[in-house]
Parts: sequence; C-alpha cells; structure tokens
Amino acid sequence: MRALLVVNPRATATTQRSRDILVRALESAVDLTVRYTERRGHATTLARAAAESGVDVVVTLGGDGTVNEAVNGLMTAPAALAGLAGPPAFRLPALAVVPGGSTNVFARALGLPRGWADGTSVILDGLRDGRHRVISLGRADDRYFTFTAGLGLDAAVVRRVEQARLRGRTSTPGLYLRALAGQVFTGADRADPPLTLERPGESSEPGLGTVIVQNTAPWTYVGDRPVDPNPDASFDLGLDLLALRRLKVSATARTVTQLAWRSGDPHGKHVFRLHDLAEFTVVSSRPQAFQLDGDYLGERQKVHFVSVPSALRVIC
Repeated sequence: MRALLVVNPRATATTQRSRDILVRALESAVDLTVRYTERRGHATTLARAAAESGVDVVVTLGGDGTVNEAVNGLMTAPAALAGLAGPPAFRLPALAVVPGGSTNVFARALGLPRGWADGTSVILDGLRDGRHRVISLGRADDRYFTFTAGLGLDAAVVRRVEQARLRGRTSTPGLYLRALAGQVFTGADRADPPLTLERPGESSEPGLGTVIVQNTAPWTYVGDRPVDPNPDASFDLGLDLLALRRLKVSATARTVTQLAWRSGDPHGKHVFRLHDLAEFTVVSSRPQAFQLDGDYLGERQKVHFVSVPSALRVIC
C-alpha cells in the first residue's frame, strides 16, 4: 500500500521528534513518502499529485487547515477521476488525519483521539484492518469543506483571530471569545442585516445577519467542550444551517450563552435553522467575511453551497 504523508511543519501540537516517531510508525505499515508543506495551498498541490499518481492513502499531520487543503487536492484531481464510475469516495485515495493543530475539529468529529500519538495508533489499526468510513463533504462554489463554512459574524471572528496570530498571539479559546466580543460590539451589520438565503423551490429568507453551515456536529470546540448549534448535523446527511436574523448585542449575547451553557439549543425569534439541505445559496447586499473549516478566505457577496454525498473515504 502506497501512502503520502503531508506534514505541516508549523503544526502547533507536534515537534520534530514526534514527527520522526510518526514517520517510523507509518513506515511499518505502508510504503511511505513524506512531504512538508512550504506555503499556504501547498497541501492541495501535494494531495492532487498523489491522487493522480495512484497513491492509496493520503495522511495529513497538521490542523484543520491542512486537512481542508488536502481534501481539496483529492477532490479536484482530474487524472484520478477521469473515466471512472461510482461516487468520489471509491475513485480517490483514502484520507487519514493525524491531529496536529490547536483544535482539530474534523479529527475529533470523526471520533479520533485528540492527541497525535493515540490518533496515529487508531490510523495504523485502520490501515491494517482495511477499516474506513465514507463521509459527505460540503462545497462552497468551487471549494470543498469538511465540517463548517460561514458568512458574516463567525467568519469575521476568524479574520480577527488570524490577524492576531500574525501579530504573534497564540490561538486559545480566550482569543476567540475576545475576537467575538470585539466583532459584536463594533460590527456594522447589526441594524441592517445583509444576507439572504435562497433555496430551490422555496421562498427566499432575507434579513439574516450571519450564516453558519455545518457538515457535521459539533461546529467547533472551546477547549474540551463541543459547541453544537446544529446537533443533528452529520457526515451521513446533507448540510445544516444556523442563521441569526439580527445581530443586536443582547440577542447575540443570548445565543452565545445558549451555545456555551446549553450546547445544541440556540433558540429565539432571531434564530433560524434548517436541517439536511442538498443545496442553497447565500447572497449579500455587501461584501461579507467568508470562512471554510476555520480558515478566512476573504470577502464574498454570493456563495452557492452543495452537499456532496459519498465524497471521501476516511481511515478512522
């Protein structure tokens, strides 16, 4: 079995020694090639080339951003897909995720241990036993995501956190909470919500202040605590959506409190939720912050979301 290990050398939860141990462990089970990412987007290039060369498994060591890039490389590999029948999951290499970032939402949503060492042990057992799970993915325009996407408030918070990290701050739950508070109190969209949800065959839903899309549950973690606005979201179903009709400070603070203390139960007249959607479009009257799998991707005024069933085989 041929495998590619894609390593993000800046992964926060690993060291060179731990990476060396991982490489030796994987070499005991597969014919392994190791590549280190050198820039943003490099994991996409490496995974796409691996799929085109007939590799059986792509293993990532990094955070959710590295996983997202690798998934996009696999899902856009033309040589791996050309002329082959069946869903993408059975035309592409399997994916194995070793958690190496600060949060590792995707790996934890799959039920993998939080630490890289225990995660590696589960993956080795899965490789030897031929064990995998077939999951759906989300697609936002031409970019795939594994667990979440967002337009508006949550993406603006991600932008603030990324800016803080560029200034040398460490990613912590406290940093995210401060970024959220800053965005809620200074954001410009409280009085005039810019987003509209459009669904095939349904009336449009205007006046939305932020939209969160989930491909699985939970949406994220604060330390060990899952944050779960759509607890029925699943890798086995379509996309779930949570929107807030207005971003008034009191209403937004109430929703945040509900998520923090009664996970999975945001409610109120300003909360709008939908379950198991095949596709929809979010349109904005002005540019809005946009994120996929916790990475800020700039601003958008229109994003078309699609659920992609049976998209990927994951070793877990």
